[in-house]
Amino acid sequence: MDPKRDSWTDERLDEFRVSVDKRFDAVDKQFDRVDKRFEEVIRRMDAGFARVDGDIKALSGRFDAQQRVLIQIGWTMAAALLTMLASVMGLFVTQL
Repeated sequence: MDPKRDSWTDERLDEFRVSVDKRFDAVDKQFDRVDKRFEEVIRRMDAGFARVDGDIKALSGRFDAQQRVLIQIGWTMAAALLTMLASVMGLFVTQL
């Protein structure tokens, strides 16, 4: 264990500064590696989001087509009901 020193000499301060600079350089290199990894993650996420957007657009088109079919079925059933009602009324009138 180093004995505790009460004063710092200029040489020790210079050594300490160099040591701190080296450590911060190492931290900067590590952050550069982390930044590169994040760039890769962001690129992969963008590709995934683009694929999901395409899938959502395809599903939206399918839902629109299904809605059109349901509306056509509804109008066809309404027309059939009106036709049946007119037929029953016609039979009722001819029976009088």
